[in-house]
Amino acid sequence: MNWDLATPFVIDLSVGADDIDGLGHANNAVYVTWLERCAWRHSQRLGLDLSEYRRLDRAMAVVRHEIDYLAAAYENDELQLGTWIVESDQKLKMTRRFQLMRPRDGATLLRAHTTFCCIELSSGKPKRMPPEFIDGYGPAVLRLA
Repeated sequence: MNWDLATPFVIDLSVGADDIDGLGHANNAVYVTWLERCAWRHSQRLGLDLSEYRRLDRAMAVVRHEIDYLAAAYENDELQLGTWIVESDQKLKMTRRFQLMRPRDGATLLRAHTTFCCIELSSGKPKRMPPEFIDGYGPAVLRLA
C-alpha cells in the first residue's frame, strides 16, 4: 500500500449494502463512522478505551473534521483505513490524519484531518489531558520532518 505517511494504524473495512446511498456508492456519512471506528480502535490499542475515559472523567472529543472525498467506494469493496496522530499539544488538542485506500487498485478514496479536544466527561468542558493521555497518545505522535 502506498500510505501517505509511515507506519499507519490500519483497520480493514468491507462496504455493505447498508452503506450504499441513492447514487450507488458509499454514503459520505458512512465515511465519518469509519473514521470514528478507526480512531477508537487505535485509542484502544494505546490502552485508552471508553472505560479508561470514564475512569479518568476525560475524553478526546471531535471539534473539527476536514475530509477530502477523492473517489467512490462501492458495495463489496474491501478497504483499508489508516490513521496517524500527527500533532498533540499534550494539553488540550490532538490531530489525527486518515487515509482510506482500496487495495484492489491502490486507489486513495479519502484523506481527512480530525482535531480533537480533551474534555471533562462530567461537565463537557475542555480540560487538560491527564497524564494517562499524554503517556498513551504521546508516543504515538508521528514525528513529521
